Amino acid sequence: MAKGVTLRDVAALAGVSSRTVSNVVNGYAPVSEAMRARVQKAVDELGYQPNVLARNLASGRSGQIAVVVPYLDTPYFAELLQGIIRAARVRGYNVLIDQTDGDAEHEKLFLSRGSQQLLFDGVIFSPLGMAQSELSERDPKLPLVVLGERVSDGGFDHIGIDDVAASREATEHLLGLGRRRVAAIGDQPYRTGEAAQLRTRGYRLAHERAGVPVRGEYVISTPRFNRSDGATAMAHLLDLEEPPDAVFCYSDLVALGALHTLASRGLRVPEDVAIVGYDDIEDARYSNPPVTTISPDKQMIAETAVERLLKRIGSPTPVPGMEIRAPHRLIPRASTVGRGATDAS
Repeated sequence: MAKGVTLRDVAALAGVSSRTVSNVVNGYAPVSEAMRARVQKAVDELGYQPNVLARNLASGRSGQIAVVVPYLDTPYFAELLQGIIRAARVRGYNVLIDQTDGDAEHEKLFLSRGSQQLLFDGVIFSPLGMAQSELSERDPKLPLVVLGERVSDGGFDHIGIDDVAASREATEHLLGLGRRRVAAIGDQPYRTGEAAQLRTRGYRLAHERAGVPVRGEYVISTPRFNRSDGATAMAHLLDLEEPPDAVFCYSDLVALGALHTLASRGLRVPEDVAIVGYDDIEDARYSNPPVTTISPDKQMIAETAVERLLKRIGSPTPVPGMEIRAPHRLIPRASTVGRGATDAS
């Protein structure tokens, strides 16, 4: 940071008030994207960093937020965390990371402690083990933003994509290519499998709209969305009397596992079996072939999560919960449309 650069210097360069700069830097109030970009340009140009120590002493806060995710070895969460850390850093906050392994008791304990006992001011939380109804048992004083498939009860913000619509689009892409034996890998028909169930709903809806019956043996459950699950499920599908000619995988990791099995069986992708994944992780862009995928706007999710959490932290009164839909898009790649595909990512 340039020595002596102050918030007033940033305001003067951006041609706005000091309060506006403070709102942008700390995420305390909504501003337009144009105004945010204008202030951020001045921040970058001057090398300004908030005086975290002074701010924390004045406010009685720690200057840290926690991000709680099920697994750190999942590329989707790793990429999302990068965006959250960058968004928090520019606003003068550090990020603490907790891995729950999807353990419901750990998730409950973490939320019930509250920020008074731990060194953070609020939590960005992606639950896996806790059911929707159990979120109401959290510490009501804890500023909270939830990611994924849980719906806000009015006391926290929820950010996620429309899983049903995204999964329908992925399946319609395969059906639109003339595939009629489309399987799905990743269903989780139990209490905490909300994400998978929404994706299965979208898969079924696409078939219903196309007038193509869903074959029960083509919907394969998995305990997690990882490579080994995808490889095992794909092997099961190939051993059916009439194997599928396309597969919608509920994550890119599942798709990568399916590709491994198909290659080991000497089958061609997409000529013999077309594959669609979900999450748009970097590995899937460089697989052989690159995987067609549903791409959630991870940058928007990260930025919005930090902004909403800091608004909650900074507000002297309770902030009403918001349901925020992040955009998504289907990116066609060689795993469905062949080697001539142009990666739109």
